[in-house]
Amino acid sequence: MSAEAQTSSEYILHHLTNMTYGKLPAGAYCDGAQVLARESWTLAHCDEQIQQMGFFAIHLDSMGWAIALGLVFSFLFARVARKAATNSGAPTGLQNIIEMIIEFVDGTVNDIFHQKNRLIAPMALTIFVWIFMMNLMDLLPVDWLPQAAGILSGNSHIFMKVVPTTDPNVTLGMSFTVFGLMLFFSIKEKGLIGFIKELTLHPFHAPKWYVNVFLVPINLVLETVSLIAKPISLGLRLFGNMYAGEMIFILIAIMFGAGMFLFPLAGVLQWAWAVFHILIITLQAFVFMVLTIVYMAMAHDVSEEH
Repeated sequence: MSAEAQTSSEYILHHLTNMTYGKLPAGAYCDGAQVLARESWTLAHCDEQIQQMGFFAIHLDSMGWAIALGLVFSFLFARVARKAATNSGAPTGLQNIIEMIIEFVDGTVNDIFHQKNRLIAPMALTIFVWIFMMNLMDLLPVDWLPQAAGILSGNSHIFMKVVPTTDPNVTLGMSFTVFGLMLFFSIKEKGLIGFIKELTLHPFHAPKWYVNVFLVPINLVLETVSLIAKPISLGLRLFGNMYAGEMIFILIAIMFGAGMFLFPLAGVLQWAWAVFHILIITLQAFVFMVLTIVYMAMAHDVSEEH
């Protein structure tokens, strides 16, 4: 915990707040005091300013770490791919690990997705590794990077969240991208009419057209709710699990500053939770990948039930 006087609730709130950049209106306030005489694009310095920035504010830390980890992923896999193409010897080290990951993802895709689409396997690999790397940031001590950001910026109170998947904007952004691809391939493979029939003639269907007139609105409501629930549940599942894990790490960090009696206990709890959390971060990346493949398979399924 910070050496400055700070309550536990303030410490938790600070670690759960994103570095937010947006447009503050004239008369914007922070902690009840007006801080801006005219509107300006700036970093938020308190939760009140984040609320005043509205929808078009951006979380610089989530975007920055997500992009940086994506570039690291691309660099490592591209480097290994080039090395594998020019080296005929037995793979070693990093190349071995990456080939195991690729074989694992490829096997999972082949087990679930039985149609032909060259996009699915690379997309599944990207989702699994990228989410795993973002989740992995949760294993870093909660104060290291925020304190480093404070030293570099000269502002010890600067907000910095280093786990992008604890930001619902990131997880829902990824899930709605998957949802958009699902809609695209559904219409591409089934046609617009086929897609509309899927929404209006399932799950209830009758041989008489005049009965279907009454069933179509019911089907449309049920299928629309089911369709919209897919990306929301996909994104919120990842966010909820990672957010809870980060919260536990923060609570353990508070114990380190609670005196010598709790310090050893905090060390044991931190080690135990970190070991268990390795399973969680891997499982969440796997679940997101598998559900994405399942949704793509559903989008490509042109078989008629009725």
